[in-house]
Amino acid sequence: MTSTHVRTQADDSGPSGYAAARLRLLQEGAQSGPPRRTALAELTDDWLRGLFDAGTGEKGAERLPQKGGGGRREGGPRGVSLVAVGGYGRGELSPRSDLDLLLLHDGSDTDAVAALADRIWYPVWDLGLALDHSVRTPAEARKTAGEDLKVQLGLLDARHIAGDLGLTAGLRTAVLADWRNQAPKRLPELQELCVGRAERQGELQYLLEPDLKEARGGLRDATALRAVAASWLADAPREGLADARRRLLDVRDALHLTTGRATDRLALQEQDQVAAELGLLDADTLLRQVYEAARVVSYASDVTWREVGRVLRSRAVRPRLRAMLGGGKPTTERSPLAEGVVEQDGEVVLARAARPERDPVLPLRAAAAAAQAGLPLSLHAVRRMAAGARPLPTPWPAEAREQLVTLLGSGRPTVDVWEALEAEGLITRLLPDWERVRCRPQRNAVHIWTVDRHLIETAVRASEFTRRVHRPDLLLVAALLHDIGKGWPGDHSVAGEIIVKDVAARIGFDRDDVAVLAALVRHHLLLVETATRRDLEDPATVRSVAEAVGSEGTLELLHALTEADALATGPAAWSSWRASLVADLVKRVAAVLSGDAPEQPAADAEAPTAEQERLAIEAFRTGGPVLALRAQTEPPGESEDKPSGEPEPLGVELVIAVPDQPGVLPAVAGVLAVHRLTVRTAELRALELPDADAFDGPVLLLNWRVAAEYGSLPQAARLRTDLVRALDGSLDIASRLAERDAAYPRRRGVLAPAARVTVAPAASHHATVIEVRAQDAPGLLFRIGRALEDADVQVRSAHVSTLGANAVDAFYVTTAKGVPLPGEEAAAVARALEETLRG
Repeated sequence: MTSTHVRTQADDSGPSGYAAARLRLLQEGAQSGPPRRTALAELTDDWLRGLFDAGTGEKGAERLPQKGGGGRREGGPRGVSLVAVGGYGRGELSPRSDLDLLLLHDGSDTDAVAALADRIWYPVWDLGLALDHSVRTPAEARKTAGEDLKVQLGLLDARHIAGDLGLTAGLRTAVLADWRNQAPKRLPELQELCVGRAERQGELQYLLEPDLKEARGGLRDATALRAVAASWLADAPREGLADARRRLLDVRDALHLTTGRATDRLALQEQDQVAAELGLLDADTLLRQVYEAARVVSYASDVTWREVGRVLRSRAVRPRLRAMLGGGKPTTERSPLAEGVVEQDGEVVLARAARPERDPVLPLRAAAAAAQAGLPLSLHAVRRMAAGARPLPTPWPAEAREQLVTLLGSGRPTVDVWEALEAEGLITRLLPDWERVRCRPQRNAVHIWTVDRHLIETAVRASEFTRRVHRPDLLLVAALLHDIGKGWPGDHSVAGEIIVKDVAARIGFDRDDVAVLAALVRHHLLLVETATRRDLEDPATVRSVAEAVGSEGTLELLHALTEADALATGPAAWSSWRASLVADLVKRVAAVLSGDAPEQPAADAEAPTAEQERLAIEAFRTGGPVLALRAQTEPPGESEDKPSGEPEPLGVELVIAVPDQPGVLPAVAGVLAVHRLTVRTAELRALELPDADAFDGPVLLLNWRVAAEYGSLPQAARLRTDLVRALDGSLDIASRLAERDAAYPRRRGVLAPAARVTVAPAASHHATVIEVRAQDAPGLLFRIGRALEDADVQVRSAHVSTLGANAVDAFYVTTAKGVPLPGEEAAAVARALEETLRG
């Protein structure tokens, strides 16, 4: 049955005919979605137009315009029209939707208008339809809109139904002009409404029983985006937005039909019926479609409101800038964040010289830089990278892996950056297995997130524990992947173990690290389930856990992952009681793994290579530092994305030999910081030359892997010159770093966990091992080295590594006599160093 046929029947039969035609339309299996909503709106228009015409015809006085604006006939007062507003104005009538109507009049005959209103409102009520109605003049409508933002939003969608078309058109024109003129004031009010609604209703894309209209990412937000576009101040990303809105409306239609109620909440007990009404496989499929639609609306809202803020700020600042520049055009400041990545106007954008098609690591580098700075990724930048970036080779280069770890370790800002990448398909391109968990609901009252958001939340929580573990990179990647098996049949831990072996190898972890990650994913529920369900006094319980875990390092990571996973699940998943049980179990398992005779660590140093020995001899003979700077590469890969015979860059190796003297570590670290070189790994050790009689005293050998924050590397000769000056005191490193930080303050959007310094028990027979875990930052190693020098301890060797945004360093220190520090003195040095790093 076409909408024209339905309309004719309604005209012939009056209100009862409208009710019958409406019922047939809603029961018509062939029509659903937008066609049914359009037909229902047209059917209702014709019925209300008939009521209006009947009401005005009884007055028998003035002429009123006919449908379509052509011709006039006798009847009714002059200057009256019936207008649909809000959802009805947009033609979005669901089966149980309210009718939002405005009876507009020019004020010349209020009694007649009141009588006409009764002739329209009462038949609507008699049919049991919900009605939101008002009777106003254009001036009253504009005044009310100026006082009530919700009224103004409804009028933006005003649509003429019957009566004086000119009166309706005049109001629409005036309301749109008011909206555009008042946009700088009204849009912040609208945003505040959206934020408040989100706080009350939650995020539609994660709720198990979502409100399709009021929750963030729902129909209200989609309507708000239309209002922003109508202001001409900003516009929402259009891709997918219309389809997302249509999907949410389709689900609401099905919800109204299956429940027979005007409800927008998709309750659990009704989801199977709604899915069947839509022809979907099951309730999970339904929720996944709802979540995907909500995610599109939410992301469009984020981008749009960010653009609104930028435009409003620029409008406020532009006059002052023009005055300062003598009327010239102001320039936009661009601050570098990483290679090919800059900050501009509060967003992270690509540098002008960036070439995504030549730089496959750029998406991860840009994402990590944005998350570390606490800034959003520009929509244009994300789309440009999605359109042009080359796929990463397999395995990933080291920089890509490090940038992923940095992104995951950035705390709360990781969420928004990850969603920006996901909105343009970059996440599933980097991690194809992510598609199976994307938007996947979890039918468990304990879980408050979808599977994919839970994984990101776990990484956010794990970033708070990076100071507790020796391998924060493995902790963060395990957090991201621990539930990746939920997209597959069977036990998700078993499936996840298989998946993570493949994913971790593709990311570029070595065989040992892949084994640890697989164990973490396979056993990520082991500690909490054992602690809460088994007798910890039974030796067999502890022994079985120890056999499953295998090593103290894995146990340490598993403990942190367990807590992060529980905290990211929801408030019911973790408590002080559970925490104490897990901690007790970990303590018992650690005792079993350590045994009665703790395993002795490997020797602190190994024999020097021929080249290292040559550099050391040259340093001794010249009496100053000798540098060797060269690129590190690995053998050519077999990836189709990398030409045959092309080596894979690993970074730049810097080898420094210098005669033993105080202050070498802070001097070298300081010079590298001044030149904006990031230290990825570093080793320092005292090297005794073979011919001890020919050379008086040891030479310090430093082996570093470094990378430029952005730009090119400095020349080795320049590094050596500055190092000589730093060692003789003519170059004040601390002042240089302070001046640079003052001139170019480093933006930090991440509230990083505080630095942690500990003394490792029984780690070496020859020295005291002080471990430092801190947020990586320019000059960090310089501060550590200077603090150890100030503590009058000798650094016998150092082992420095940067894992993502985390520095994990171990310093083997002795007294001036070359023996380990006494217990109290070692603890005091650790405390002093920790205070320095936290200051």
